Amino acid sequence: MKKKRLVVGLSGASGAPLAVELLATLQNMSDWETHLVYTNSFEETLKIETQLTIRELSSKATKVYDINNMGSSISSGTFQTEGMIIVPCSMKTLAGVTYGYSDNLLLRAADVTIKERRKLVLVTRETPLNPIHLKNMLYLAERGIVLLPPMLTYYNNPQSVHEMTRHIISKMLDIFNIQAPDFKRWE
Repeated sequence: MKKKRLVVGLSGASGAPLAVELLATLQNMSDWETHLVYTNSFEETLKIETQLTIRELSSKATKVYDINNMGSSISSGTFQTEGMIIVPCSMKTLAGVTYGYSDNLLLRAADVTIKERRKLVLVTRETPLNPIHLKNMLYLAERGIVLLPPMLTYYNNPQSVHEMTRHIISKMLDIFNIQAPDFKRWE
């Protein structure tokens, strides 16, 4: 059976635990490959928000790409994927995606995802939002990009931050028809 591929981009906004949990969840799914690219800013955020090194996090991905290598497979539409998730997605990265400013591999992979009409999920991190952020989000939403700010939910009666994180990860994966093992849906 051929494995499905998902590109995972990590940019420098707060939310590194979301990225860690996403990669750990997908690592346990034998029918999926993860193709990881991250910014230098993400690496700094990872140090601040977790106890993991970038090497430890990278070991959870199937393949890791250099942010500056524009010749990587994920920069081409002929490299077939199911789509891409950027988590966390900084407002800088959101702006780059909005305007097609592909000056690094993460932004180029997002651009390819859009041009190939594949699913793109942006887990945007910023609060409060300013009018520029909202305009960029609206522009992308009108073009079918999924904006998934990691909003807390309470209907599932979470007992910990980890449960809240798992719920957000489950919502991300649900967009790709991936059933997370502990996803509590609204009944």
